[in-house]
Amino acid sequence: MLARVLSSAVIGIDAYLVEVEVDIAKGLPSFTTVGLPETAVKESRERVKSAITNSGYFFPDDRITVNLAPANIKKEGTGFDLPIAIGILAATGIITQKKLAGYFVLGELSLDGRIKPVNGSLPMALSAKAAGYEGIIVPFDNGKEASVVDGISVYPVKTLSQVVDFFRGSVRLEAAKTDISSLFDKNTGFEVDFLEVRGQEHAKRALEVAAAGGHNIIMIGPPGSGKTMLAKRLPSILPPISFGEALETTKIYSVVGMLDQGDAMIVKRPFRSPHHTISDAGLIGGGHVPRPGEVSLAHNGVLFLDELSEFKKHVLEVLRQPLEDMKVTISRALSSITYPASFMLVAAMNPCPCGFFSDPKHECKCTYQQIHKYRAKISGPLMDRIDIHVEVPAVHYRDLMTDSVSERSEEIKKRVSAARLVQADRFSKSKIYCNAQMNSRHIKKYCVIDDIACALIESAMDKLGLSARALNRILKISRTIADLAGKTDIDSDHVSEAIQYRNLDRGKL
Repeated sequence: MLARVLSSAVIGIDAYLVEVEVDIAKGLPSFTTVGLPETAVKESRERVKSAITNSGYFFPDDRITVNLAPANIKKEGTGFDLPIAIGILAATGIITQKKLAGYFVLGELSLDGRIKPVNGSLPMALSAKAAGYEGIIVPFDNGKEASVVDGISVYPVKTLSQVVDFFRGSVRLEAAKTDISSLFDKNTGFEVDFLEVRGQEHAKRALEVAAAGGHNIIMIGPPGSGKTMLAKRLPSILPPISFGEALETTKIYSVVGMLDQGDAMIVKRPFRSPHHTISDAGLIGGGHVPRPGEVSLAHNGVLFLDELSEFKKHVLEVLRQPLEDMKVTISRALSSITYPASFMLVAAMNPCPCGFFSDPKHECKCTYQQIHKYRAKISGPLMDRIDIHVEVPAVHYRDLMTDSVSERSEEIKKRVSAARLVQADRFSKSKIYCNAQMNSRHIKKYCVIDDIACALIESAMDKLGLSARALNRILKISRTIADLAGKTDIDSDHVSEAIQYRNLDRGKL
């Protein structure tokens, strides 16, 4: 007897259709799974057999062959347990094949028949919708996540017997529904605010410009000057995440199983802050079974690298491609997987090993060789890819104890959002969304400057030894500053401020 159940698997962050074919033939008892299954899939036979038996159904003592098609793609994960079990019950006549034809089925089985959550249910629901199927059966804990997909019925289930009864028509399942607008309305607040930051007005302005244009930024200053405090408050001034961005980010978290239980979507821009001991595979992604790294987990959000110079040099160098291409491609012998990686890089570092170089109140005890070796970990090409360089000096006691009220994040966010709207309109016919993503063609069209501004940039390039890439960065930043000011044209004042944000370039570090 032959049965066919539709399921799904994930490559990268996108899902594809998998046909689970179950054939039961007479012969010595055996259970064989083919179609390039990896270890977790092969082990499903023990879970499936125990789940069927403990749920009160007959498990056939015949020769069982399970094929996972397409057979040329390696199958991973535990999500095939439930479709295999349903296929066996359909092959023995307990469930009719006709009822199965309109549904995707996925889920991991425990030995007593309970259904456990799996990774990637969101992209799988999107795949089922794109293929035009009626509905998808998912584990109960994945119900909210999958139900954000409009246009397909999502049925969360808890046990194998519940699924069997549904397909036999004796039980009616309620489709899960998620109110997307309420999700975004409930999660708009932040626990931190720029109101709490005393002093550092120059650094705050730099972060506002960075947020308005999506620019990468590095902050250099002594210990305790507030670099980490400022970075952690950057998400509070970024524009709200759109539904499309949230969906793409949630797909990444769904695939790696990092979506918090009970959460339907990522409705705030992610903020990732990996430790400096991270490996290049942990940062970029990879491994024997390729997984997204921190740059992809920070997609549409912020990647904060504290103590930048403490990261291994080869780890930092692998950042160069995603900073330019906004994606990461991981190549293996049998496949090549691309993950999105459009993020804002925020870095922080001390000016020297002891941290007090150029600090007027503390003596730096580092030798020239120590300082040079410390800063040489940050290569020139990587520094070129960071748009804004800003010094964060130690805060004076009077600034810390002042009664003056700092500006709230909400007020800064309004200006940032207004600037982003201008950019969205400007690039409406392109595939870019902010000034930082402009290429040479866009810069030539939208970053026209007058003779005075040209003279300023020429002088800066001569004195600071700036590269051609640094020149493009200055023009992009100037465009963002003009957008914040509500100006159509770029003035010399905008260019002058932009040049200040390159005074920590390689020639001055």
